Amino acid sequence: MKESIKVLNEAIELQKKKSSDYQNPNSNIKQAHHYPRGIATILDMVHQKITRMYSLTESGYSANFESVEDSAIDAINYLSFLVEYSRGKMDGQDPNR
Repeated sequence: MKESIKVLNEAIELQKKKSSDYQNPNSNIKQAHHYPRGIATILDMVHQKITRMYSLTESGYSANFESVEDSAIDAINYLSFLVEYSRGKMDGQDPNR
């Protein structure tokens, strides 16, 4: 299997795990509630991940918690959320957005 496909599968698994934490069935919080400005908030999150990757790259890749690779996988997932939101398919999304 091509490595880039493996990365996408890793992103899928991470997204599932984080979803079970952040959109827990015992909570009233829906995924869209995390993004009060919709796509603009998601873009802010992607920007944050990219900025972290630049910071780590410039410092020699030394990370205590979130590596360049971790940030890249998170960015993949946030970009998938952007597409989901733009299609009006995100759980809890205002249908007028």
